[in-house]
Amino acid sequence: MKPDKIIKSAGKAVPAVLLVALSAFLLQGDVWTFWTWYLLALVLGVAAMPLTGRLFRKFDDKGWIFSKVTAIAVTGFLTWFLVAVKLLKFTMVTCVAVTVICAALSVLLGCREQKDGFECIPFDHLQLVYAEEILFFAFFLLWTYCAGFHPAAYGTEKFMDYGFMEAMMRSKTLPATDLWYSQGKINYYYGGQYFAVFLTKLSGTKVELTYNLMRTFVAGLAFAMPFSLVYQMVRDCLGRNVSGWKKKLPAVTGFLAGIAVSIAGNMHYVVYGQIIPLIQKLKGEEVSSYWFPDATRYIGFNPDVDDKTIHEFPCYSFVLGDLHAHVVDIMFVLLLLGLLYAWIKKVRMLNLTLENTDRKEFWKKQLLMPQLLAAAALLGMFHWTNYWDFVIYFVVTGGVVLFMNIIGQKGRAKWVLAVTAAQAAEILILATVIILPFTLQFDTSNMVQGVALAQHHSLPHQLLVLWGLPAILTILFIVSLLVEKLRGAEKKSSYRLLASMKLPDLFAVVMGLCAIGLVLIPELVYVRDIYENGNARANTMFKLTYQAYIMFGMTMIYAIFRLLIIGKNKLLKVLAVIGLFFFVWTCGYFGNSAHSWFGEIWKPSQYKGLNATAFLESDFPEDVKGIHWLKENIQDAPVVLEANGDSYSEYERVSAMTGLPTIMGWYVHEWLWRGDVADLNDKIADIENIYTSTDETHVKELLQEYDVSYIFVGSCERNKYGESLNNELLRSLGEVVFQDTEYQTYIVKVK
Repeated sequence: MKPDKIIKSAGKAVPAVLLVALSAFLLQGDVWTFWTWYLLALVLGVAAMPLTGRLFRKFDDKGWIFSKVTAIAVTGFLTWFLVAVKLLKFTMVTCVAVTVICAALSVLLGCREQKDGFECIPFDHLQLVYAEEILFFAFFLLWTYCAGFHPAAYGTEKFMDYGFMEAMMRSKTLPATDLWYSQGKINYYYGGQYFAVFLTKLSGTKVELTYNLMRTFVAGLAFAMPFSLVYQMVRDCLGRNVSGWKKKLPAVTGFLAGIAVSIAGNMHYVVYGQIIPLIQKLKGEEVSSYWFPDATRYIGFNPDVDDKTIHEFPCYSFVLGDLHAHVVDIMFVLLLLGLLYAWIKKVRMLNLTLENTDRKEFWKKQLLMPQLLAAAALLGMFHWTNYWDFVIYFVVTGGVVLFMNIIGQKGRAKWVLAVTAAQAAEILILATVIILPFTLQFDTSNMVQGVALAQHHSLPHQLLVLWGLPAILTILFIVSLLVEKLRGAEKKSSYRLLASMKLPDLFAVVMGLCAIGLVLIPELVYVRDIYENGNARANTMFKLTYQAYIMFGMTMIYAIFRLLIIGKNKLLKVLAVIGLFFFVWTCGYFGNSAHSWFGEIWKPSQYKGLNATAFLESDFPEDVKGIHWLKENIQDAPVVLEANGDSYSEYERVSAMTGLPTIMGWYVHEWLWRGDVADLNDKIADIENIYTSTDETHVKELLQEYDVSYIFVGSCERNKYGESLNNELLRSLGEVVFQDTEYQTYIVKVK
């Protein structure tokens, strides 16, 4: 190799070397777990490339970055399925064995594909693969470093999310026993936390660290996957014969799309965090402070009315640190969107070959496309990871399928309806069947009480502040596209209009229309639940607009590119530049929220580490040693009694941090999951009787009824029951296996 080529090759390795060194410096002792997860994802992704490369055959990178999530979805879901139907136990050995078998099958598939002349590794685009790995590593590192400044699994939903993980780490069966309802199993879509536990067991790491690592892992993918998808869309739009500065456009646009999904905020930050304070300052008035959660609690809060809503987005979730269902599902949602784009690319080519095929071959090719089957499997999985996403993306998938069938069937209404109905039925059946082990045990009757007309509506300016920027850019893009395609057309029809569009344009239109629809739906109807009094639209708006934000992020950036680079209308170009300016401004939300929540992240010396339970030392000094004793000494999942309390409070710190089930936990959560208020109230009364009654016989009967093995008496129990706490009776019920030497905390093992 010539010296100049050696120098050039070595130069390309510099970013990787610097990032590795930077990670070791920033993450300190946590870097080994970080590297373990990164390398695990890399190995899994490479192993899954024969399958991913087949699904994303027409992508330049052959779906390289999507392969990580494909591998996790396949191996994790298969492990769960085999455990859920009681064929295997949920252990580290099971996780590793299933993964190794899947990898071996993937290698065999790769050998077969190679014999057929298809190369599943994108050797022609290794620079793109390298760039994607660098970007993923960089953003994974960025979010992991930030998380180390506020790692505590304490506050908001964190007790629940972390507790689910600890409960599944202990359990050899799934679903695990509900840590806050010891007489039942978890009755919630727990798939997101399951995948965190699956990767924890697969990597041999500790849940104390991987609670935070899972959310930062998803945050890294939330940048890299939109980058890959929008990169390909722009590449397809420009065509292959591109030279000069335009060759950089796919990468630049992809980078902005990654920022839009994972880093940017909304215009609420610009208006209320920047513009209004500036006006106040110029007027000499007191400048309003800005608290980053305000961007997610605006409708119903400002002005204050009886219609409190939630409208979160990924960056807020990544900063806040909850490992809730909608957060983990981001990577699977992006995989589905990637599959749908890969599918329409294949369908466009397939339509050219279906003209002369017989009816049997026609239906076979329509119904057995691997991308569509994979999408159906993912939709089924959404029942278990985040049920709302199943409903949302079944509609999105249906929209893509319908538009492509209009093109493929040349607008023949009868055939369009027939093919679309057949494919919809196929997707629905497959999605329903593969998730039966979950749905047969999952009771949603208590969570949903039907659909009702919205009695409250958002103010127009609130909708504009939150979603006006991406919605306006999307509408401008769609209108310009319609004008461009319809101008001068001799015959106007939906078929000719759609057929004249480039595939990336068509896909962006579908995503944009679906995003607009998701924003409008809560203005019309909402799903009724226990939050009806004062928060009727909250959950509906939260779940729908969260996905709207993700699709808007990619559509908005693609629309800016399309209007600015491809379009010829000067006014639209100016508007695209203005839109780009405001989008860049919204990215300041990350800096504001990171400083507010994490503190002085520019000072590595203040990095606290990823341990999600370290807060116990400072926040629960009376209980920390007792909690550690339980974690270190108790196997399986015996019932440990602790005082119950309200949701989002300090109560249930024992069950949440250990995964050990207790009789009754956070009240509102169990009310949502089970709906039996009378039963919950009875359990609360029984817990109080155990801690305060002087009737030894009655207390023993209750302990036996609930199969209590240990009684925890610590700070919350003393605060709640005060002088009524019957320490003497409690100690007499068995052996005191733990007694804190400094505080009055103790644990009784019941006889």
